[in-house]
Amino acid sequence: MTMSGGDGGRDSESATDNELASLRNRVKELEAENAKLIAQVSSCQCQQMGVEHHDVPVLDSGNLVRRSRRGRKRADKSIPSHLISKRYVALKIMYFGKRFYGFSAEAQMEPSIESEIFKALERTRLLVGDKKDSNYSRCGRTDKGVSSTGQVIALFLRSRLKISSGDSEGHTYEKINGRPEYDYVRVLNRALPDDIRVLGWSPVPLDFHARFSCSAREYKYFFWRQNLNLSAMDIAGKKFIGEHDFRNFCKMDVANVHCYTRRVTFFEVSPCQNSHEGDQLCTFTMRGSAFLWHQVRAMVAVLFMIGQGVESVDVIDTLLDTKKTPNKPQYLLASEIPLVLRTCEFENVNFICTSGALESLRSHFKKESLTYQLESVIFQEALRNCLPMGNDEISCDSEEKKKKAAVHVPLLSRPTEPSYEERSAKLKPRQQETCPV
Repeated sequence: MTMSGGDGGRDSESATDNELASLRNRVKELEAENAKLIAQVSSCQCQQMGVEHHDVPVLDSGNLVRRSRRGRKRADKSIPSHLISKRYVALKIMYFGKRFYGFSAEAQMEPSIESEIFKALERTRLLVGDKKDSNYSRCGRTDKGVSSTGQVIALFLRSRLKISSGDSEGHTYEKINGRPEYDYVRVLNRALPDDIRVLGWSPVPLDFHARFSCSAREYKYFFWRQNLNLSAMDIAGKKFIGEHDFRNFCKMDVANVHCYTRRVTFFEVSPCQNSHEGDQLCTFTMRGSAFLWHQVRAMVAVLFMIGQGVESVDVIDTLLDTKKTPNKPQYLLASEIPLVLRTCEFENVNFICTSGALESLRSHFKKESLTYQLESVIFQEALRNCLPMGNDEISCDSEEKKKKAAVHVPLLSRPTEPSYEERSAKLKPRQQETCPV
């Protein structure tokens, strides 16, 4: 390669150095100007920033105001999500699960409770960014048809407040221009379907996790007493209390769960105030630190067999002894419809609901309750209008019931499912999860 002359090379290097120095100075100037602009914007109230743009959907005293899609997209691009004031909160959720394919939206089955909640969050513009940006967590993942009166989720939501100066943990917030925080309960309930409602919200620290911060979960399972032996079921249910291996009372997920020990802290069988044509409504109530997949429905299924007198109380001890009974007998789960996740308990989390939002909730639940009672009346009317059964049909029906009772196969004599070890042998070894207590 031919080299240029010495003087020309030095002049070229000098010009390059001057140009680089000029560029570095310009970059520093731009960075300083950008930092100044960010400080100015972040100190502004997020609501005021949204109103500055025309045709943008905003929240105004709990009312939803819809604008054009073009304005919405322009606003989304003009305000980076990290500049919008937000706070980390927990929401207490109620839902009637009959029409949903479970709580989680991850199963790709619609509708799900979770997908409906996020539709409402996006519609009200309380969600900043997307689900991945929200640091979202949920306490329980209830199955298809299961309801809840105390599910809890946690995520970042748009806020009218800002973090107090010097608080990097997000524990304290201060008002901007004296305006109160959004009424999250009222705003979201106006956008949710009738069978989902937010019951309250609470500010939580940034290290809060709806699943792992939960200290206890309580389930209720409703059933009609009929001819069930409540005393025997209560004695059997008390055997669940304590720390046990519940692999014979759940659906095993060996790919993700390697420890099936769980702790039940409370169990009770009790009558409810409701009755119908002389039949008493009753409930199982059980509380524990955590539950396995289908655990409650499996426990209830075996308790019903005991209540019917076709299994002994001692079968609970045998199934809990996994050394003696390593393989789960095959049996059907109890129906999912009467199961309710009643509450999820946390330390130092106090849910908030304004008087106006609470009054709206009570009015809504009363209306929905009356609607379902009217539907029940229609079925009762249909029952009364059924053709009367003849004597021969009555005799055949009673004999059929006796045959069904006679064909019950004892649990310990039934075919069994593969054990945990047999299932694991079919999968590649995976790291053992820490056993929860």
